[in-house]
Amino acid sequence: MTLKELSQLLGLSPTTISRALNGYPEVSEATRKKVAAAAAEHGYAPNTRARSLATGRAMAIGHVIPISAKHEMVNPVFADFTAGAGEVYSRNGYDMLLSVVSDEDEDQAYREFRTKRNVDGIMLHAPTLQDPRIPLLTELQIPFVVHGRSSQSVAPYAWIDVNNTHAFQRATDFLLDLGHTRISLVNGLEHMDFAIRRRAGYLAALEARGIAPDPALMFSGEMTEAQGHDITRALLARPEPPSAILVSSMITAIGVRRGIEELGLTMGRDVSLITYDDDLSYFRNGANIPVYTSTRSSVREAGRQAAQMLIDIIQGHDRPREILLEAELTLGLSTGPAPRPPIAGRSDHATHPHGTSQ
Repeated sequence: MTLKELSQLLGLSPTTISRALNGYPEVSEATRKKVAAAAAEHGYAPNTRARSLATGRAMAIGHVIPISAKHEMVNPVFADFTAGAGEVYSRNGYDMLLSVVSDEDEDQAYREFRTKRNVDGIMLHAPTLQDPRIPLLTELQIPFVVHGRSSQSVAPYAWIDVNNTHAFQRATDFLLDLGHTRISLVNGLEHMDFAIRRRAGYLAALEARGIAPDPALMFSGEMTEAQGHDITRALLARPEPPSAILVSSMITAIGVRRGIEELGLTMGRDVSLITYDDDLSYFRNGANIPVYTSTRSSVREAGRQAAQMLIDIIQGHDRPREILLEAELTLGLSTGPAPRPPIAGRSDHATHPHGTSQ
């Protein structure tokens, strides 16, 4: 369908149709939705190059991916988030521009976006505690939305994040309610804001019950399967091993489970496990019955909401704002009551290291 045909169908001028599809603020929201629905129904798509020339916009959103050996984007969360964001970009006529750079060239990539004007906005990933990219993008006057938060950034900025502190406090409380008192935290890299918040939630739950945190039970590093496996083997070899482990990624949880089973123990009976799994589209937590008890939120939905927020800011329909999502606690097979200590004087050699009989 052509612009002229769509104009005749709706009884609106071609200029109004064009302005509605290009997000001009003088077109009412009702008209914009009416035009967008008709365009989608009849397969009308404006010429992107012509649209860019008409609006002065690049019709593209930038994502900068640093090449780093220690970066949280190596996990499936980034792919699922960008898939959700991409749905919204496409629906609104925007392309996604991925720029892969070395860590030391990341700032220059943002400056080049500004100089070349080849993107209308930036989606910022993996914020740190006091992320220097936020004041940089503010200075460059490029619209941006942060996936996550930077706790020590002073100036206001747009972000969408999960309540990581509450999620890990709730998970730790659940384990404490089951009788676990030695709970290990296997966290992500703690220069990342999300990991700092998760540790804070874990510590808050312990301290509220009068349990002194044990630094020997807390770990920070790459969220990999190998990390989960190696830490678990070392933990369970100790004279006083933990009876429960709280981890920041399902990938790590898979390694934890492997470490538990290699020692002849049973996850959920001898050692309980809670993971953060992000409700990933292609990395399911079991089928009908979840394998892992988990705190979960849809990272794809977060991508959709972040993308819509950014487009609204670019088009002048919205101001920078904040969205805080809550994670659900989903029960699975990986948690159970804390194992009872061995009965004094009992000589049952078939007892597990945590005191649970086979």
